[in-house]
Amino acid sequence: MSQSSSDETPLLSRGLDSPERAPAAAATTATTMRLLVRPKLANRGMSSSTPDPERPHVEKHMGQYDAVMRDVIIGFSDGLTVPFALTAGLSSLGDTKLVIMGGLAELFSGMISMGLGAFLAADTERQHWEAELAREKSEVETVPAMERAEIFDILAAYGISRAAAEPMVRELTADKEQWVRFMMDFELRLPEPDAGRAWVSAVTMGVSYFVGGLIPMLPYFFLETAAKALLVSVAITVVILVVFGFLKNWVAIRTRKAGFWGAAQTLFVGALAAGTSYAIVKLLDNGSS
Repeated sequence: MSQSSSDETPLLSRGLDSPERAPAAAATTATTMRLLVRPKLANRGMSSSTPDPERPHVEKHMGQYDAVMRDVIIGFSDGLTVPFALTAGLSSLGDTKLVIMGGLAELFSGMISMGLGAFLAADTERQHWEAELAREKSEVETVPAMERAEIFDILAAYGISRAAAEPMVRELTADKEQWVRFMMDFELRLPEPDAGRAWVSAVTMGVSYFVGGLIPMLPYFFLETAAKALLVSVAITVVILVVFGFLKNWVAIRTRKAGFWGAAQTLFVGALAAGTSYAIVKLLDNGSS
């Protein structure tokens, strides 16, 4: 295969080159792969001019950081809303020490719970992938004809005829490792999870929850009355909710409209949770008295 064909089909041609392959088959395979692998849209901030053939095209996507960002968003947003709602509710009782003790108890238990939940979710995802990989390897060994037919079905969904797909299928199935990888990626759509993802997810989500939950509690450590601490806590939390809501959407979507919508959405959820908690505790306290 020529250098240009190799550059055009980096995903699935690696390790599959055959010196006996005819030039026509190579051209057909390259064309098939260009149709199969859907072109990605360039990053919104990049220029629309024709790329320089001498310089490789680099796309600016979240990539491997999207899972970490998701854990930070979930942990920090939960930490901002849940402990804030709890401390706001407890502050209606007027006892600052009670607010601090109850808030810290919730904060540490919530951090452990969020971290453990993230670990179990990531570990289960890894186990599921390994089970599907073993099943796919077994099917390639025991029912290869059926697996080849599934490749043609996958390619047909992209508008690729059987005649055009024949050379690629023949070459792909010559290497069972690449064959299984293709089925995992395109049939099951299961990318391989990072082996250390479970621990990273647990620490990231747990720490994010703790930091997010500690912010609304800070005024209660320094102010004498719960009423004053509540007002300061509300002011600080509103600012953090707005900034965090804007940033999380802007980082993910990269538009100001999405950022403002994220700020409004996050502020609404936090205010609703805190107001509901405050009202419930207040009603229960009045009822008991």
